[in-house]
Amino acid sequence: MAQAALGSAGLHFDELNKLRVLEPEVAAQTAQLREECRAFVDKTAEFQKIVGSLIELVDQLAKAAESEKMKAIGARNLLKSIAKQREAQEQQLQALIAEKKMQLERYRIEYETLCKIEADQNEFIDQFIFQK
Repeated sequence: MAQAALGSAGLHFDELNKLRVLEPEVAAQTAQLREECRAFVDKTAEFQKIVGSLIELVDQLAKAAESEKMKAIGARNLLKSIAKQREAQEQQLQALIAEKKMQLERYRIEYETLCKIEADQNEFIDQFIFQK
């Protein structure tokens, strides 16, 4: 009866016979909920740590990929510039070849002219010797 009178006043005894404001079932449920909340908060914190490390890893991979991308772009630009340099060098060499061909043609013509002059002079010398 005393328990009923205390129960109607909102006071209850727990398993250790201590006076409580909450009913024993509600207190047990509250304690269980507290433990579940702590477990949830712990799991959430662990999840945040995992996600944080994953984000760091993804950032590192992104930086590495960006670095490799820049290296690839640099290498491609270097290859393009080397190709342009080779084209310019090839054009210079083609111009030099054309110049040397023209010089060779002038020398050939000069040689033919000198050979003709030599033949004329030899003929003149031969005629001069035979006239004496």
